[in-house]
Formats: sequence, structure tokens, C-alpha cells
Amino acid sequence: MNLTEYISNHFKIEKKLVDFVYECENDVKDVFHRFEEVAQVNQFKVIEAFQKNNISARHFYASTGYGYGDEGREKLCRVFADAFGAEDAIVSPMLMSGTHAISTALFGLLRPGDTLFSMTGKPYDTLISTLYGASGSLQEFQIAFDCAELQKDGTIDIEQSFKKINANPSVKVIYFQRSTGYEIRPAFTVGYLQKVMALVKEKFPDKIIMVDNCYGEFVNMDEPVAVGADVMAGSLIKNPGGGIAPTGGYIAGKSGLIDRIAGSFSAPGIGTEIGSYAFGYQQYYQGFFMAPHTVCQALMGVCLAARVFEKLGFQSQPSYNAERGDITQSIIFGSEQPLTDFVRGIQRASAIDGNVVPYAWDMPGYDDKVIMAAGTFVQGASVELTADAPIREPYAAYLQGALTYEHAKLGILYALNDMKINI
Repeated sequence: MNLTEYISNHFKIEKKLVDFVYECENDVKDVFHRFEEVAQVNQFKVIEAFQKNNISARHFYASTGYGYGDEGREKLCRVFADAFGAEDAIVSPMLMSGTHAISTALFGLLRPGDTLFSMTGKPYDTLISTLYGASGSLQEFQIAFDCAELQKDGTIDIEQSFKKINANPSVKVIYFQRSTGYEIRPAFTVGYLQKVMALVKEKFPDKIIMVDNCYGEFVNMDEPVAVGADVMAGSLIKNPGGGIAPTGGYIAGKSGLIDRIAGSFSAPGIGTEIGSYAFGYQQYYQGFFMAPHTVCQALMGVCLAARVFEKLGFQSQPSYNAERGDITQSIIFGSEQPLTDFVRGIQRASAIDGNVVPYAWDMPGYDDKVIMAAGTFVQGASVELTADAPIREPYAAYLQGALTYEHAKLGILYALNDMKINI
């Protein structure tokens, strides 16, 4: 029995769909090679960081109470900082999400009377409550928010941004969001942001540049803090956790700014001097070690999905052979039914909860109903094979993650089968 027959017989997927996906796979091999080159560079950076900090098994051990002398905690922060090209970092299971990490950083950097200015438009819906409209938001501390909308082609409107920043001397932090949220645009590559941040630093050398790096870690050869950003933050159940870290987040950047943020993270005057973790740190070290390879697998999966659906006549963003800034792939279906079938197919391919049927629901923080496929080992881990979509025009699904390329490929096959695609 060959592979096509195995997939067809065991997963009840039509052979012509399997053949079609393998045909598309041949189209993207050169793109895969690019991903693998980036993964090698990033893997070597991570290994170098481990070696520089003399990591050994004793750094995996658990700690209790205040966590005085917890070398595992301290060394984990150093490994992240060195691999990312940052001066310092806070890495902790106590940072519960990317939003929490970003919020913690903003509260550490901003003071009453300051303004946070986003050059990439409004941030994710989940971060809006940190900015205004909710109890405990920055707005309640007299910290304002302003932004410049992106241009029609999805690029940053530098002229408009600089005009607004010039007119507002209270701007303290200039903010960039790499990933797209539920917008149809390419994610920002580090190379593109490097050019923009250089212009910002030339024009406004006293401003702090912060980057929301969620979904972007290890996608390019450099991280934002290595090429001009002062601070960046992200989640460990996304790229840098490698699919192994069970929770947590990180904040990395210049040491003086990380010191300020540390007071917001724990308490003023205490910072990162204490903090225990009774379950130990092995999963965090191991996840970070695996992250460059895992991200490469995810990129290969979404690249294949882009090629498959482009060949079928659907619009995908980015295109399969475009340079990528994160691990997400948007595919526009144009109506609700194929979108729903696609998401359900991804769920059916899952090793966990593969028997569950997703339905759109009123998800907190979103104006429209959202349908999600999330058959993950770690709850909500979008570095694993997942898909989600707001039920609104243009009916786009956002596919991301995959711990293995093979799993992503099976997810695509299930989705095609459930959509009843005719080849």
C-alpha cells in the first residue's frame, strides 16, 4: 500500500484530493528551502545561547516560596535575551498570555500624561481593553492612545504617523503589531520593520519603540529587538514555546526598560529578584530549543495551504511564495458555508478533540461570532494546528501553526474533503 492509498483508505479522503495536494507540494519545495535556511540560523542562535549560559539539568529544577537563588528562572531569561539579541528579558509562566505580557510592558513604560501611539493601526481586539474602556485600563491612569491607520496596501503610513507624533509631544511609546489580527494584509517582516524603525529613531530618538512580536518569533533571521526595537513581547504558547511550554510569556529588550517593566510585572523594588515555579523549567528550556524547528514546520504547513487554495481559485494572504512575517495564513472563502466546512475539517484532523464539531459562538471581546478549530495539546496554543474565523465578510479563515508539517498536510486534506472540493 502506498502513501496515497493509506491516506485514502484510513482517513476516507478521495485519492484525487491526495494527488492534488502532493502536486501542490512539488510547487513549494523551493519556498520550503528558504524556511529551512532561516530555521538553521535560528536554531544555531538558540544553541549558542544555551551554551553561553552553561545550561545544565539543574536549571530545570522546581523552586518554591520566594524563589530566592532560582537559577533556572534567571538563566531562562538570559537564554531568551541572548537568542533574541536583547540586553535582558523577563520570561515567566506567570505571564498568562501575549496580551498579558504586552499589557505588563505598557504599564511599566507609560506614566500619567503619556500617549501610546500605534503606527500599525488599532491593535488586536483583546488588547483594546488594556488601552481604554475597561476597569484598570491605561485610560483610567490618564494614559492616552492614538494611532495611524495602515495604507490601503497594508503598509505603514509613515508620513501620517510622523505628522501625528510631531503634533503630540506626550507620545512616549511608539508601537508596532507584526501580525494581522483579523485583517487581510501581510504580517510585517523584521526587515520591513527595521527600515521603518530606523526612520523613527532618526526622527524621534527619545521615543521608546515597542513591538508586539506574537506569531513572529523565528519566522525571520532576526528579531525586532536585534534591529532597532527597544522592547518586544509575546506568548510562550505561540512560537517561542515550541509547542512544549504549557503556559507563559516573555518581554525582552533594553535592560533599563526591562528593569522598569519588572516593577509592573511583580512589584516596585522587587522586580525579577523573586519568583518561584513549583513545576520546574524543563518544558520552557526544551520548548525554546525546539521552537525554530517547530516554526519552520508551521511555515511549511501554511505555505502548502496557500498554494492549494490559490490553485483552487481562492484568495490567500500572503501568497504561497511571499516573504512571511508570521505563521498565520488567511484564506478568503466568500461565504459562510465553505468557511465553516474548512474550519471543521481542520478540527477533524486533530489528534486531540478530533471528534468535536466547531460552531460559531459569541466569543468575549469580539463583535461578530467566531468559529475556531483548536484540537491542541496546550489549550489555545496557536503554534499547534489551529484555525479561526469571524463570521463576517469576506468570510476569511485564519490558519496557523502545526507542530509537524505532516499534521498540517492532513488538516488541509480533511478541509478539502469536508468542503467537497471537486478536482
